[in-house]
Amino acid sequence: MQLTRAADKYSPLYFLASVGAGGLAVTFFMYLMFWVPHPGRPVPIFEDITAAWATGTLGLKAAIAVAVIGIAVMVVMNLQKLFWNIGAYNAWKQTDAYQKVRNSNAETTLLAYPLALAMSVNGLFIAGLVFVPGLWNIVEYLFPFALAAFLAIGLFALSIIGDFLGRVLTKGGVFDVTAHNSFAQLLPSFALSMVAVGLAAPAAMSTNQFVVSAGVMTSTFFGTAALVYGLLALFTAFNSMLHYGTAKEAAPTLMIIIPIMTILGIMMLRQSHGLHVTFDVETNAGETMVFLSRVLSIQFLFLLLGVTVLLRQGYFKDFVFGSKTSPGSYALVCPGVALSVMIQFFVNKGLVDAGIIDKFGVIYWVETAVAIGFQLAMVWLVLRLNKQHFARTQAAEAVPAE
Repeated sequence: MQLTRAADKYSPLYFLASVGAGGLAVTFFMYLMFWVPHPGRPVPIFEDITAAWATGTLGLKAAIAVAVIGIAVMVVMNLQKLFWNIGAYNAWKQTDAYQKVRNSNAETTLLAYPLALAMSVNGLFIAGLVFVPGLWNIVEYLFPFALAAFLAIGLFALSIIGDFLGRVLTKGGVFDVTAHNSFAQLLPSFALSMVAVGLAAPAAMSTNQFVVSAGVMTSTFFGTAALVYGLLALFTAFNSMLHYGTAKEAAPTLMIIIPIMTILGIMMLRQSHGLHVTFDVETNAGETMVFLSRVLSIQFLFLLLGVTVLLRQGYFKDFVFGSKTSPGSYALVCPGVALSVMIQFFVNKGLVDAGIIDKFGVIYWVETAVAIGFQLAMVWLVLRLNKQHFARTQAAEAVPAE
């Protein structure tokens, strides 16, 4: 008897398994970001965490323990899935299946590769802040390397996009409009936005004017590219879906707007912070609260759209709770992670900073519980999907991604 697993039939969308784990590491970092005091710094570091552990309440210590363990586990899972994917991807490139993908609409699934690379760099930076003593003392020396790494990943993403657009825009009839009936073509926008938010990190944390300005300008380029590409892909895809319905295996992509909005929202917050600290550009708490409200409004609209279609199609019954497998199922993780992160920002940087609610009050914890609820659901989903796709069984009924 030969044991197989669904992931033996490789698709670049399996890079989303790495992305989802990296995103969950960020959700655990939110505990430290908003509950651990870090005066004089935009983010908490090892020294802040140890100080809070030494003097904090039992509840804070419990939150720190959960956050640190969660970050460690998810960063390890993120890297394990990244390295597995790179090996599987290199082997897959030697097959006819790769050439078939390169000459179809599914060529944009290759953007999951740079997306995962950018997510892992972000995840490693978080791990460094949490686990490496004294990192903040040399962080200014690390920012140029971080900018270079994200620019290299961005160029990698642009080269794949260039190959795809160069092919479909110069050869008539090679893009199948009937297979454009999902938001799968927004994956390039997702990858570009992940690069953009990474480039914005030095803008928020550095005190060097050149580094801040470089972070703002480069993140603006990739963020704008993500927005323009995303809008074009969204409108053309929606037109195709109205004609042909939504492709069932790609239906989770209807909610890809949610992580894109979270990433671009954090990019703008990082840029705003850097411009305020370094160039005295003022943005008040009320404006930030309204901005985050708009982001969340868009996200919940697409959440309602996606869940409606997925329920009508019976997607959860087949691909989450059932025996069928599709690599695209990992696209379900990113929206839940993104909502958890954005709700944390909305509560803390929006409502608390604007003085609308009290930090650690009853309303605060009720709203924070929603973010934690999304987080826990996505932890369960990642573990469930990993078991479905990577556990060896006698037979694995896999649905190939288009």
